[in-house]
Amino acid sequence: MQQLQMVDLKRQYHKIKSEIDTAVLNVIESTAFINGPEVNHFATELATYLGVKHVIPCANGTDALQISLMALGLKPGDEVITASYTYIATVEVVALLRLTPVFADVDADTFTMNIDSVRKAITPKTKAIIPVHLYGQAVNMEPLMALANEHNIPLIEDNAQAIGSAYTFSDGTVKRTGSMGIIGCTSFFPSKNLGGYGDGGAIFTNDDELATTLRMVANHGQNKRYYHEMVGCNSRLDSIQAAILRIKLRHLDAYCDARRAAADYYDNAFKNNPKIVVPYRAPYTHHVFHQYTLQMKGVDRDALQLKLAERNIPSMIYYPVPCHKQNMLKEYGTASLHLPVTDMLQDCVISLPIHTELTEEELSYITTNLLEIIS
Repeated sequence: MQQLQMVDLKRQYHKIKSEIDTAVLNVIESTAFINGPEVNHFATELATYLGVKHVIPCANGTDALQISLMALGLKPGDEVITASYTYIATVEVVALLRLTPVFADVDADTFTMNIDSVRKAITPKTKAIIPVHLYGQAVNMEPLMALANEHNIPLIEDNAQAIGSAYTFSDGTVKRTGSMGIIGCTSFFPSKNLGGYGDGGAIFTNDDELATTLRMVANHGQNKRYYHEMVGCNSRLDSIQAAILRIKLRHLDAYCDARRAAADYYDNAFKNNPKIVVPYRAPYTHHVFHQYTLQMKGVDRDALQLKLAERNIPSMIYYPVPCHKQNMLKEYGTASLHLPVTDMLQDCVISLPIHTELTEEELSYITTNLLEIIS
């Protein structure tokens, strides 16, 4: 058995090596390294996959969130509601733009934004809501969209962990995550379900005017070269990454299926153990398992992680310190917030290896040893 990895990018690469190598060499031969044809082709193909009108590639997922907030014209002091149980980038851009982060709690089963908590957090200063589709499944978007529409608040979907997932509305309509808010954002960090071989990101929208603004913000605030209409930034996806992502986009659904199959194996191994809560799969979302995250009950989670490592089984804790308790946000006074589910999860969750190349032998080794450790 090979050395276990949280995400095994090498084995995945070798399965599509000839496709990737050809695509990369074609870009090098063309010398169209910045804003080349591959970038436009990828944007068009991703827009078709997501069912959106516009995809604006950019340098990374954090930039995608920042550009989105800038394009909406938010002002310092405006409030932005998001979950505390997420990677810091979601909140970092809010603070960077001198906006005010406001935190909602999450549901104990899905780990995604709790709608009642959002409702209580809305004030006249609320100018945006950023739902985070966490670990590979969607926020319950239908009631959130109704709430946002009631208050005329734009939704910016953070889809960095759930590209390939979808949401089913009560009338049977199905939409891809990232396509339901006024803006959607994603990251192409290598470990993502759709990951490049370096940094990358993208922004999605169905609003023509907003798409123009997003493109300007990402391109030094210009629509015409050397004529700068607003303060922007320099954020673009390079052609080599776009060429790689074009290849991997064609495999994305198969990758998601492989992750779901690995999650099924884990679920079956752990489902009858009272010390383990397996990930909940909400009926309204197609879970694509960017992470496979357990809740441990009556188990020393940190000791478990150490004992797994002794047996060469990697694991991760997402997230040991939620955003509202991070030192970078001291000036906002959020550390004293009462977010009971978020606070509970930080102490009991552990994520196991989940990727497209996991074998039954590897899954058996992981599950057998974990169950032995906690017995």
